Amino acid sequence: METQSSTMKFQILALLLLLACMYPSIAQGYYENCCLKYVTGIKKNMRRNIMSYRVQLTDGGCNIPAVVFKMRLKKQLKPKSVCADPRSDWVQAIIKELDEKNKRAM
Repeated sequence: METQSSTMKFQILALLLLLACMYPSIAQGYYENCCLKYVTGIKKNMRRNIMSYRVQLTDGGCNIPAVVFKMRLKKQLKPKSVCADPRSDWVQAIIKELDEKNKRAM
């Protein structure tokens, strides 16, 4: 009876250890999508490459609020993410342009 109890304790301990090891990797994957700093601007000729944007809030685990623009670039297969300060005038102007463009497309 004692061996069964000690085996069960070992299994529970092993499970807890496994979960503890997995937790940091899960959390790290989540933070990969957070902006850590802002760009100071996007050149006017590059603005036409902006496909979409999303707003990063600080309540989801990210440290700074940001607007994340997705840009398509010729040399890259995957769209590039560019982080910008949501309080900047040029960022607000691009958001307005994109929103108006999307309204017309609907």
